[in-house]
Amino acid sequence: MSTTALLVVAKAPVPGLAKTRLCPPATYAEAAHIAAASLLDTVDAVRRTPNVRPVVAMVGDLDAAACSTELRDALRGWTVLGQRGDGFPARLAAAHADTADAHPGLPIMQIGMDTPQVTPGLLAEACEALGTADAALGLAGDGGWWAAGFRSVAHARLLRGIPTSRADTGERTLAALHAAGLRVATLPILSDVDTMEDAWRVADLLPHSRFVASLPSRCDSAGAVDER
Repeated sequence: MSTTALLVVAKAPVPGLAKTRLCPPATYAEAAHIAAASLLDTVDAVRRTPNVRPVVAMVGDLDAAACSTELRDALRGWTVLGQRGDGFPARLAAAHADTADAHPGLPIMQIGMDTPQVTPGLLAEACEALGTADAALGLAGDGGWWAAGFRSVAHARLLRGIPTSRADTGERTLAALHAAGLRVATLPILSDVDTMEDAWRVADLLPHSRFVASLPSRCDSAGAVDER
């Protein structure tokens, strides 16, 4: 099986800067710990995925982040890149370009830190799709996407022109890939964790994870008894 660069685009889980849409009911400190747990679970899934070169492109001050020591330990042996560019679409395209420079000739599969439910099997399936397709895209339930991969880094430049954080971001991305004449493999739809409602929905899939352990009780977050 061929090797793929598996790129995680992440934000350092700094209180007040990471996962602020969880607030309220979460505090900024709680939201940062939830973000850290989500990233750590994602890093663990990547580490257990066969035939990949793990890469992270991170923005923010990791020294000021929740669980900074644990995150640094978890990322030991990874290719660690900073993010660059004006606006998130430009940073995405730049992360692919910088990953290609670090790992020349490898296809690149990119994910975020918002889907802690990813498994090594699902990530391996996504990477394997690039063996026959020019690109692979995993749509998210909120209208965005959770994974985007390209066999050639030149095609990743398409991400620069697609606005993010919109209800039609995924649809626009898929349309742009098809308009470029690319053969696109579609991946399963996953839920991003943006709100506390999202967090509890994803938590039901991860009963023994860092992510679940990081969440406040449902009683605290919803004003009702936690019946799980």
